[in-house]
Amino acid sequence: MTIDRTRLAALHAEEEQRFVDLHPTSALLARTAGEHLLAGVPMPWMTRWPGSFPLFVESAAGGRFTDVDGIEHVDLCLGDTGSMTGHCLPAVAEAVRERTERGITTMLPSTDAAWVAAELSRRFGLPRWQMAMTATDANRFVLRFARHLTGRPRIAVMDWCYHGTVDETLGVLEHGRAGDRVVARPGALGPQVDVAQTTAVVPFNDLDALDVRLAEGDVACLLMEPALTNIGIVLPDEGYLAGVREVTRRHGVLLVNDETHTICAGPGGATAAWDLEPDFVVIGKPIGGGIPVAAYGMTAEVAERLEGPMLGHDIDVAGVGGTLSGSALAMAAVRATLSTALRQEDFDVAIPLAVSFTDGIRGVIDEHGLPWHVQRLGCRAEYWFCPPPRAGAEAAAAVDEELDAFFHLWTVNRGVLLAPFHNMSLFSPFHDQSDVDAHTSAFRGAVEALLG
Repeated sequence: MTIDRTRLAALHAEEEQRFVDLHPTSALLARTAGEHLLAGVPMPWMTRWPGSFPLFVESAAGGRFTDVDGIEHVDLCLGDTGSMTGHCLPAVAEAVRERTERGITTMLPSTDAAWVAAELSRRFGLPRWQMAMTATDANRFVLRFARHLTGRPRIAVMDWCYHGTVDETLGVLEHGRAGDRVVARPGALGPQVDVAQTTAVVPFNDLDALDVRLAEGDVACLLMEPALTNIGIVLPDEGYLAGVREVTRRHGVLLVNDETHTICAGPGGATAAWDLEPDFVVIGKPIGGGIPVAAYGMTAEVAERLEGPMLGHDIDVAGVGGTLSGSALAMAAVRATLSTALRQEDFDVAIPLAVSFTDGIRGVIDEHGLPWHVQRLGCRAEYWFCPPPRAGAEAAAAVDEELDAFFHLWTVNRGVLLAPFHNMSLFSPFHDQSDVDAHTSAFRGAVEALLG
């Protein structure tokens, strides 16, 4: 099916005007913010929202937020997983309030730290843990540990992966094919080093390419998501992840699962849900209930080999850790979050909603005979304006920025917020079927308007 781009542009212009008319207070605040905030926002990604300015939020609770113009929205972005528990968890709010009255950070362990490590061990199956401020930091620390343990200079990642702002991971295959030259990911600003010198890149779902590249013997670890998420959801082929583990072990390469987004698969992420056996696991923002925090776990064998450096005199200048990592405030927030959220009973509510979301979108797609698809991983789902991709380069090539922008703007104008980077929706136990139906109705309306 060919999209009428002239009609699409006209519809987008109508929706843009509707957005401006609905949000005069946000528009005013955006103009004011532009006087002293670079690009008018406190963090660059906030420029990616639909509309000519970002919505300013007055309050958020559960699965909804209210903007400064008094409009309530169903929030299917949830801070891009930062609030996938639902906004403003009572237990986290109380734990943070109580902790601020007893000291926020001392660079000494708090009474919550051991509980947090034990709970992460129970969930993910790895016995030893360390804390960080962000998943970017945790990934960076794990890469250092892997190079130290193996004596090898490179790391490996999947083509079009995303692991935060870790320099070594911002590389792609030049033409998306195994064996291509490694180049900086489009959009990466000021790379500190040539990523071709630090990183091997292989296509997702391609075991032969992985085997060939790791056989060169210079890769310390493979950092990967069990399913790609940040270029859209790309699921592993049957048997692929077992093959990855076999190949990495055979070549002496440590395997790192970044579960920051794939925790949508269940309480222990894809690692637990799919019985995976990584050497390291990284988990980021979801475990803090909105408070910045991350963690990384490791096998007993890896931990034993790291005990020496961890207890050494120079560990504070080793390139791992951080003054605020593992703070009393962060540990209190994680304990409160994992005690009351991201549990099996929470996923038992959230995942069926994502299934219903997927069914609703697929119904509209099938009804109109569109060559699109909808994909789901646990309580996370999204739709694509193409057939389902098997690798990151296919997913990247299929991005339709004009359609993405139109659907995002159409849905937010009807009270439903999607994640700004692609058509991702995330469900929490605070959502219900009416939220799913609101999005399905909006999606149907956008399709019918587009097709005339």
